[in-house]
Amino acid sequence: MRGFTKSKLNLKIDSKTYDEYKKCISDLTKNETVRSMDRFIQHNNITCMEHSIYVSYISYSICRRLNFDYRSAARGGLLHDFFLYDWHTTKTNDGLHGFTHPYVALKNANKLFKLNDVEKDIIVKHMWPLTIKLPKYKETFIIVFVDKYCAFLESVRLANKANIYELMSNIF
Repeated sequence: MRGFTKSKLNLKIDSKTYDEYKKCISDLTKNETVRSMDRFIQHNNITCMEHSIYVSYISYSICRRLNFDYRSAARGGLLHDFFLYDWHTTKTNDGLHGFTHPYVALKNANKLFKLNDVEKDIIVKHMWPLTIKLPKYKETFIIVFVDKYCAFLESVRLANKANIYELMSNIF
């Protein structure tokens, strides 16, 4: 079973769609505050930036294949965990991280970027059902499930870091 699961984790990155993906997020990845996400560990040895790129690219690929708004999926996926603190050590008075970080991420993203409604929904509702309010857009549902999939793989150390590094290699 583990071998089967690992075989399914290898992303196929074709240069045409990857170049298109990079165009969707290029203004975000040029921003130093976005780049600072690489300073915070998300799951095990995966940084917040690595996790967000992983979620962003897989969501972009799925939405592109389904003729959904793949640009918003790529951008919302990249910013979904834009909370900018180490959640393992930082405790806030607002409540538990799992419930509150989507609102912090949206506030941070709104300060730096003009977001469309789909991107905002993705960021603030990516933790559904914890966020209680149902996602409004089909792209948000894609992010919800892809985020949980990636987080699971990262948490049980099945995420292929080489794939994530390949995704990031031409972005930065």
